[in-house]
This record gives sequence, structure tokens and C-alpha cells, in this order.
Amino acid sequence: MAKPISNEKRADIIKHMQAGESKENISKWLFVCVRTVTRVWNKFTVSGNYEPEPQGSGRKPLVSDEAMKQVVSKIKETPDITLLELIEEFSLPISASALCRRLIRLGYSLKKRQLIPQNKTARTSKKNAGNL
Repeated sequence: MAKPISNEKRADIIKHMQAGESKENISKWLFVCVRTVTRVWNKFTVSGNYEPEPQGSGRKPLVSDEAMKQVVSKIKETPDITLLELIEEFSLPISASALCRRLIRLGYSLKKRQLIPQNKTARTSKKNAGNL
């Protein structure tokens, strides 16, 4: 999405349109496209305002910030807890992958729990078995 034009250019568009200039001339003078001149002018004539609309409101999260604080405190208490256990314990209305993304945004990383330590002295293949 393109960056909104400045309020100064918007005010200049309104001033020139009220003076009776053509949209094509205004677009050449201000280095904007004709469609931008038309949009700003239409918005001004309908609402009386030429300010840009707020951008990026996005979708609201299903899990509140307070619930996420509880999840984070539970993770600090028991670091080996799984995502599915967290979802069950707090009755969260999201999937494990969505919870994982939220935790990554909060600065938590994925950790693998080593159930069995790796054996560094055991042979790894039959081919090299005779060289021991």
C-alpha cells in the first residue's frame, strides 16, 4: 500500500480545486496522480475533512493481553510445558500454532527438550566400526 500524501499537499489540492483549476494541472504541479486529486477532493466535498484515514488497524487478537500475561507467568513457572497444555489449562480459543506465533512475538523461542543425552562415544556406522 502506498504511503499517504502529506496534509500540506492535501490542503494545496483543496485550495486549487476551489480556485477552479483542472485536476490534470493540479496533479502535474503537485506530482501526484489525477486519481489522488479526485479522492482528496471527493473526501473533502463529502465530509469537509481532507485528513487521511488511519492505517493498519488490523484484526483484534482472540486472546487478551491479560490472558497472555497468565500464560507467560505459567511458562516461567514450568518451562517444559507444551503449547497444548497451555491451551487446555487456560481454555484459550486459539490453535497451538497461533499461540506459538504470539509467544515468538513476545520474545520467547522454541526449545527442544533433550529426553536422552546424546552418546558421543558410540559408533555411528558399521563402515567405521573396524577402525575403533
